[in-house]
Amino acid sequence: MAEADVFAAVASPTRRRLLGLLLENGPKPVQELAEHFDMRRPSLSEHLKVLKDAGLVVERRAGRQRLYSLRPEPLREMSAWLTPYERFWRERLSSLRDLLDAEDDDGLSSTEDDDRDG
Repeated sequence: MAEADVFAAVASPTRRRLLGLLLENGPKPVQELAEHFDMRRPSLSEHLKVLKDAGLVVERRAGRQRLYSLRPEPLREMSAWLTPYERFWRERLSSLRDLLDAEDDDGLSSTEDDDRDG
């Protein structure tokens, strides 16, 4: 499984929703998953195939049904890869917030000074 496959798989809102359904509700057959989407079953099966190929879901037979289950390990790997970037952006946004707060404080001071002059 390549990281690019996982990123490509989760790039689709439909596939992210499928992962969320499997996370919340556990293993489900394609028929039950299809109830949550406005698309034909073959299209949904294609999305499940992409997730399966990326290693994000596993398929097993249960009688005549195929049950799909979430396989979270690739998501953990993706999260580990993203963590330094998340930290980077959190620090940048914190710096921006500090800068904006400082400008707000300066703006309030000059407004208060204007009120006293008037």
